[in-house]
Amino acid sequence: MEEKFGQEPSDLVKIVLYGPESTGKTTLAKQLAEHYNTVWVPEYAREYLQKKWNETGEVCSLDDLLPIAEGQMATENQLAKQANKVLICDTDILVTKVYSEAYFEGYCDPTLEKYALSNTYDLYFLTSIDVPWEKDDLRDRPNERKMMFNLFKTALEKYRRTFIILEGSQVVRLRKAITEIDKLLIND
Repeated sequence: MEEKFGQEPSDLVKIVLYGPESTGKTTLAKQLAEHYNTVWVPEYAREYLQKKWNETGEVCSLDDLLPIAEGQMATENQLAKQANKVLICDTDILVTKVYSEAYFEGYCDPTLEKYALSNTYDLYFLTSIDVPWEKDDLRDRPNERKMMFNLFKTALEKYRRTFIILEGSQVVRLRKAITEIDKLLIND
């Protein structure tokens, strides 16, 4: 049953766009997928939680986190079969773990934690908070961006993930991301 949270084997270079809300991850995911003529994995939580909000007016609860992780991994595994050398992930379940701990008093379901730590990616791009925050139905911490950024950075350091911080304009971020991904493809 737990295998639904794990990655299927793949020879792809896997990239994760990672960081707090409203920091340009989705925009960059689309740009990178276009540049590399590949697919990108959308953030399943956004679709799941927007549907919940539209139907009930309720926000994320602890009971939502395992279904979100399961949906994220199902989407990633499905799209990995269509990818061309590189898979661009708009998030991963390590993000879900960080949000769980931030929103639910340090708690993370043991199954979520196990797979957040065992699933592997070649490179994380930690997106900086140096872009304007944009309000929507799901975003709720405009005044806690620095704290959230630090939580995401600390998790990458703690779990020894390879990461690069992306700052600046969309153009600057895209150029830096392409440069780093190209290095991985040359070594692949």
